[in-house]
Amino acid sequence: MRVALAEDGALFREGLLMLLKAAGHEIVGAVAGGDELYALLATEQADVAILDIRMPPEPDGGLTTAERLRAVHPEMGLLFLSHYAESHYLMRILQIGTDGIGYRLKEKVGSVEVLTDTLDRIAAGEIVIEPVLAKRLVERPRGNKKDAVSTLSEREIDVLRLMAEGRSNNGIAGQLFVTPKAVEKHIANIFSKLGLHTDASEHHRRVLAVLTYLRSQRGVG
Repeated sequence: MRVALAEDGALFREGLLMLLKAAGHEIVGAVAGGDELYALLATEQADVAILDIRMPPEPDGGLTTAERLRAVHPEMGLLFLSHYAESHYLMRILQIGTDGIGYRLKEKVGSVEVLTDTLDRIAAGEIVIEPVLAKRLVERPRGNKKDAVSTLSEREIDVLRLMAEGRSNNGIAGQLFVTPKAVEKHIANIFSKLGLHTDASEHHRRVLAVLTYLRSQRGVG
């Protein structure tokens, strides 16, 4: 896989480069800021760009750079890295796109296996959300009993949490030790309770389900 990297922390950038090379990825360039990444990708092709959220040219430079990149390279995957799991970052990221995009904590991508799994899923067009953020959002107490999300069962909440991580039906089934058919039933119930009807695609409704939950938990982070 061809990977471009933008990270202003020199030590972390070098460590990430070592991991990427150990995993057999081709590095098309490693730079310290968003403007440099944008210029690099004007002449080089990459399957996935890895961006630090907080980097030059502004406090959240990774997000603004990604918006520019998605406009001119819509097929390229984007992986955002941060020291913090913040719901407002996630909402911004999902506004940039819902295909081939991910948000992971820097401390969680410190192995070849995790980094490769994340990049492979993004390159395949999936959404990959840091599990600790998805878990914290989904397990947050729900005070508004009139909220549609509060009607979900505990098992449906578990399924939604794993959907929020970007996992497939088979992946959810493996995590919960149930059959894919059972997962399909839970997801159908979630769509019904959240009012996500069949006039939208399966993928689109999964994204909408996650967004509905995130919006109901906006106080997080």
